[in-house]
Amino acid sequence: MYQIDQRGWLQEARHCPSPNFNQRPPGVDIDLLVIHNISLPPGEFGGPYIQALFCNTLDCHAHPSFADLEGLHVSSHLLIDRGGECHQFVSFLERAWHAGLSEHCGRENCNDFSIGIELEGADTVPYTQAQYQQLAVVSQTLQCYYPSISSDRIVGHSDIAPGRKTDPGPAFDWSYYKTLLG
Repeated sequence: MYQIDQRGWLQEARHCPSPNFNQRPPGVDIDLLVIHNISLPPGEFGGPYIQALFCNTLDCHAHPSFADLEGLHVSSHLLIDRGGECHQFVSFLERAWHAGLSEHCGRENCNDFSIGIELEGADTVPYTQAQYQQLAVVSQTLQCYYPSISSDRIVGHSDIAPGRKTDPGPAFDWSYYKTLLG
């Protein structure tokens, strides 16, 4: 089990504060965990591009696929890279900009009440054992600190934005992940 400090930062993560966040609505209960994937350039892993995107320092001329990212302001609470290292961009107490237009169980704007975790990956590329292990420990920690995040309130981005998003994709082994959660 990991530790989350009173400011909402995971002590075991590398802290990379993003400017892309705002306050959650007053009195909202954090009760949803959303699993995403990201790779920049698409299908390529490693490098500084994801952190640069979340911190608004991405050179959109560095790769042709980045042209669509010009002026985009997004973030996630956490990123788990291919080696299993955890990077935190936004305090869990704040509203990260990870879900976009979204809905879960009749509630819109999932960013208001969710925590977003990005896995460095792609829909059809298997995730690493280190990522599954880290995701399980982080998820268990979040469930301890935010008990409204029950196992049935852990979803993929595709579940809250169907037709618009596909991540974490068919390569994500939900059954294995749920087994690790216990």
